[in-house]
Amino acid sequence: MPDEAQQIGQQVSADLSERSDLISAVPLRHPWRMLSAVLLFGLVVGFVVDASHRKAYGWATYRQYIFDAGVAKASLVTLQLTFYSMLIAVLLGILLAVMRQSPNPVFRAVAWGYIWVFRGTPVYVQLVFWGLLTTLYPKVMLGVPNVVDIFELPSLTDIPLFWFAVIGLGLNESAYMAEIVRAGLLSVDRGQEEAAKALGMSWSQSMRRIIIPQAMRIIIPPTGNEVISMLKTTSLVIAVPVATELYMRTRELASITFNPIPLLLVASTWYLAYTSMLMIIQHRLEQRFARGHGQARTEVESRSLSENSGML
Repeated sequence: MPDEAQQIGQQVSADLSERSDLISAVPLRHPWRMLSAVLLFGLVVGFVVDASHRKAYGWATYRQYIFDAGVAKASLVTLQLTFYSMLIAVLLGILLAVMRQSPNPVFRAVAWGYIWVFRGTPVYVQLVFWGLLTTLYPKVMLGVPNVVDIFELPSLTDIPLFWFAVIGLGLNESAYMAEIVRAGLLSVDRGQEEAAKALGMSWSQSMRRIIIPQAMRIIIPPTGNEVISMLKTTSLVIAVPVATELYMRTRELASITFNPIPLLLVASTWYLAYTSMLMIIQHRLEQRFARGHGQARTEVESRSLSENSGML
């Protein structure tokens, strides 16, 4: 009986293959899709041509300041703000995410309270407080408040405002990174953690060696989006203020030239150039951490199809 069923399945597969050779497949045409694409392309070209002839955009001023040395230097400060802030955010976000997954209720409560505060208040308001920190705390003393002072820390006024901006951006972003990392940790099958326990690993070892490496495939894409968002959020450090940041530099030039539109275009061009490079890096990282996943899924699907065809 199994041999007869296999022969019938092979005959059916042969008949289907012969019929498929007789089928003449005609691709479905989509004239409205092509028409809408042509119309959109025409609108974009029309807008670009119209904008290139409008004096209000101040293209002469744009060409004068697009490669200005001061603007280029300020753009590097923007990159530094982004890098240092995201470094703090990623490291602290991983720690907070692990604390939220910890079996220790104190760790979970502390992490939840931190995320609640920093996600619940605007980043601009937080940066204003960091800018006023030297006014709020002209002296930082260790000891019992209003009773005895044991040790006095160095004055906060000696710290450059740049680092206050970095700390403010990093602490705010870490609350969002914590949720991104936690989502990645939850995406890993619980059986992985149970297998690690069966191998004698502690909770911290299983997190470091098993869970977090597998969660990186889920964590990388939103983290790349957060880096790009952070690059643009650095324009809010005007609240601190850091006078050499890209947006503030172009704003200063706009106040000198009394022509803000071309300077806004200059800042937008620099931001767009940097975000484009970050998007390329993000794409490379996604491919790096997704290696083997798509290939394994394809092998499983092909194996399933072969088994189903054999059943026929």
